[in-house]
Amino acid sequence: MVVRAPGSARDLAARVVARVLREDAFAAAVLEAELGRAAQLDARDRALATELVYGSLRVLPWLRVEIARFATRGIDKLDERVQGHLIVAAYQLFFTRVPAFAAVSHAVEGVRAERGEKMAGFANAVLRKVSARADGARGQGAGAKLAAGLTPAPAPPREEALRADALVASTPPWLRAALERSLGDGGARAMLGSGVDAPTVTLRVERAVERDAWVTRLRAALPEATFEPGKLSPLAISARGAGRPQSLPGWAEGALSIQEEGSQLAALAVGARPGDQVLDACAGRGNKAAVLARAVGPADAGGAVDACDASPSKLERLAEDLTRLGLSARAAHAVDWTVGCGEVTETYDRVLVDAPCTGVGTLRRRPEIALRLKEEDLAIKARAQKAIATRAADRVKPGGSLVYVVCSVLREEAEDVIDALLAERPELRAAPFDAPEVMALFGPVASFRVLPQVHGCDGYFVARLVRG
Repeated sequence: MVVRAPGSARDLAARVVARVLREDAFAAAVLEAELGRAAQLDARDRALATELVYGSLRVLPWLRVEIARFATRGIDKLDERVQGHLIVAAYQLFFTRVPAFAAVSHAVEGVRAERGEKMAGFANAVLRKVSARADGARGQGAGAKLAAGLTPAPAPPREEALRADALVASTPPWLRAALERSLGDGGARAMLGSGVDAPTVTLRVERAVERDAWVTRLRAALPEATFEPGKLSPLAISARGAGRPQSLPGWAEGALSIQEEGSQLAALAVGARPGDQVLDACAGRGNKAAVLARAVGPADAGGAVDACDASPSKLERLAEDLTRLGLSARAAHAVDWTVGCGEVTETYDRVLVDAPCTGVGTLRRRPEIALRLKEEDLAIKARAQKAIATRAADRVKPGGSLVYVVCSVLREEAEDVIDALLAERPELRAAPFDAPEVMALFGPVASFRVLPQVHGCDGYFVARLVRG
């Protein structure tokens, strides 16, 4: 029998999954909080916990079906903590190198500790049957699986096919259809199957010329972690196994921030120059506003960034983070662009509309999105995006530009919104990006997508319009 370590990576993963099920919590935030309390876990166990959380949630509907095959009354009415242990164990049995006896034993002991002997017996009976089914599905006997241990190794083709099928089966049919309309059948399947491993943390340096020096410094400070230059953004560093970014060298002095690489590229796509007047119409907590503020330069040279968001608390967070970086916004306005432009009356050289969206492009980091979205949400978001972009376009100077961004790859939130906007506003026209970072990657285009399966980051659609 395996001795169960209190506070193990598997226990932590089961708690996170249970909270997602019970509270509709965001997995990333819950996982970060749990890892923050788990000082006893080493880097290897932290990586295992992260994989188990993201992996389990990405194929959650498929796992529930597989578990329910051997639970005569199903599992929907079970306590969420019990469900969490069963789901995390089943994920290990089907998709990891974790020995079957360890996955089952840890889950059963976890259920026993939390819900008693009777429920532990139920969990044991169900998981042993799931283990046998997993062996058959993976095309290997129990002996081969038990010998595999935790040694990293590429999954055989049959296991890769099983995972791909599970990912597709776990995606709501309406969302699969929307992805196929936008990316084609092969592109949709590739996106759903991309990023099997938990995504890395992406750091942003303040100046591109300093990135290589920071990569060297971080590698020296944490030799057990990995730090690699980004592929799309000249400001990006990809970090894995580095712990809390806030504890890294450079954070306290404002040299490093957390920002997903596709988000960095979207901010750079605005093409802000020294002296520009820029409006970040949907600024959120300010990641893109920071890139823009750095690009336009100091106020005494004429540059300015104004930030808007419907959430005053996000604007407060924006101001705090800009201060940490030695930056500031000229003005911050609480504005709901779906109903009006509030106090924003000026016009700008460049306007960024990072519109609220379904977030489908972030599925690899936020797998719970697929569990929550409804088909009607797509049309609701598209109407809001059109309203926001239409009003924000009024704030563009003649000859100025509007850059439209969504962290979605769905055409309904992308080309369809731009087409509707151009049809209604004849003074606008699609125009090639003037940002060198975009031109270097995509050439003279007026819109582009970045895709997880192609670029290794979240999925985005970005378009540029110019006002005549």
